[in-house]
Amino acid sequence: MRFLLDTHTLIWWMTDDRRLSKPAHALIAQKDNVSLVSAVSAWEIATKVRLGRLPAAADLVQSFVADVSRERMEILAVSAEHGIRAGSLPGSHQDPFDRMLIAQAVAENVPIVSNDRAFDQYDVERLW
Repeated sequence: MRFLLDTHTLIWWMTDDRRLSKPAHALIAQKDNVSLVSAVSAWEIATKVRLGRLPAAADLVQSFVADVSRERMEILAVSAEHGIRAGSLPGSHQDPFDRMLIAQAVAENVPIVSNDRAFDQYDVERLW
């Protein structure tokens, strides 16, 4: 199974945070599954670390690609199609990072692993 990790899901996996649900942990841990990590998550983490809103993830910014690779995850680049989909999404959800993750999940036809119920208003399967 292929799925896209929301940014907080990735951080919680990398830091062994107890807020990661047991089903989400099992999905990511399953060796036959493919965890996709958006390039947008790298941008979001770096931005929040720079703004002082996510100091615990500073190490992840420094070694993002190596850490993701070590965990057998695949980085999903942002395409023009993703950008158009994100910009065209209806609704009032204003978070540009979330909008791109939603667009990527829809375009790639994969569920997103997230505890964020805001995703439920869009045509994307959310696993948690």
